[in-house]
Amino acid sequence: MTGEIWVLGATGRVGQEAVARLRKAGAEVVVAGRSRERLAQVSPDARAVTGSLDEVCARLTTEAPAVVINTVGPFTVTAPRVARACPPGTHYVDVGAELSAFELLHDMDREAAATGRTLVCGAGFGVLATESILLHLLAGEEKPSRVRVDAIASVAIEPGALGEALAATIVHALLDGGREVRQGRLTRARAGGAAERLTTPDGDVVTTAALGSGELFAAWRASGAPSVIGASALAPANPVVRAALPVIGGVLRLPGLAGFATRRLARITTTTAKERPRRSSWGRARVEWESGRVREGWLRTGEGMTFTVDAVTEVAQRLARGEGRPGTFTPARLFGPEVALAAGAEFMAGD
Repeated sequence: MTGEIWVLGATGRVGQEAVARLRKAGAEVVVAGRSRERLAQVSPDARAVTGSLDEVCARLTTEAPAVVINTVGPFTVTAPRVARACPPGTHYVDVGAELSAFELLHDMDREAAATGRTLVCGAGFGVLATESILLHLLAGEEKPSRVRVDAIASVAIEPGALGEALAATIVHALLDGGREVRQGRLTRARAGGAAERLTTPDGDVVTTAALGSGELFAAWRASGAPSVIGASALAPANPVVRAALPVIGGVLRLPGLAGFATRRLARITTTTAKERPRRSSWGRARVEWESGRVREGWLRTGEGMTFTVDAVTEVAQRLARGEGRPGTFTPARLFGPEVALAAGAEFMAGD
């Protein structure tokens, strides 16, 4: 492994664990964030780059690390800004799942290819888990007619404030609203629609519903199917709340309300830790062909945030070793579904 790996947002939950994982693997890590004191607590002997996101990006353009890991939300805002700041030869990877961020990075594909950069969006639980089991089912198959993927994360809650980054990501997801792929085109749909009650291989019963998300975008690109639904257990299970999602998104588009909602959400504080609700996190894919044949498969992993850390550090280390290729990708489209196995996942038998 050669060159520095910068971790932006190194004081957050994913950032801190990514720094520890990379340093244990022998990587040369640079921590980046706003507070030098907090960065010193994360990794006292690591080189630190402090300042606003714009200031850190300015340093990126002159110092040219091998890889930049972005854990700072909302990714609709930060992903294109950081990716554009990466000079030729510096690769980018993030853990975002916002549909609009995926679209923005995809629009940079030719630019990245021309400058020898690899941009990887969505190297976290939901996108990698669902994309990997989908590609596993599609291996050696013709293009399907319908695809549905479901992300079922099981995440432990740590005490503390929700934080501005996560709050902004939630608000931007509501602003994006619902999306589906119909007749080969990404179209608006009702957020929280296409609800389905699933029983995981562990026997847990979980309701998932459609969202406009990175999982949808990744499944569409991976399969080429003309009809794709991306669903998540993060969508509200209550039918009344799901029905209200389009109204909430519309209200948030009013001037000033998105910023107000972000600030209020960021201050929400959890005083006690909570164990993850299920033993496993799951990625599920269901594939249909014109012939009427159907295949379904599951990918199992442990705690969702832990898998996200494992995923983004695995992708970053591969990029640092020069194993990527220029352009914009999602993680399994770049490295194949086995990258999920390297991050600790397990494929369950598909029908």
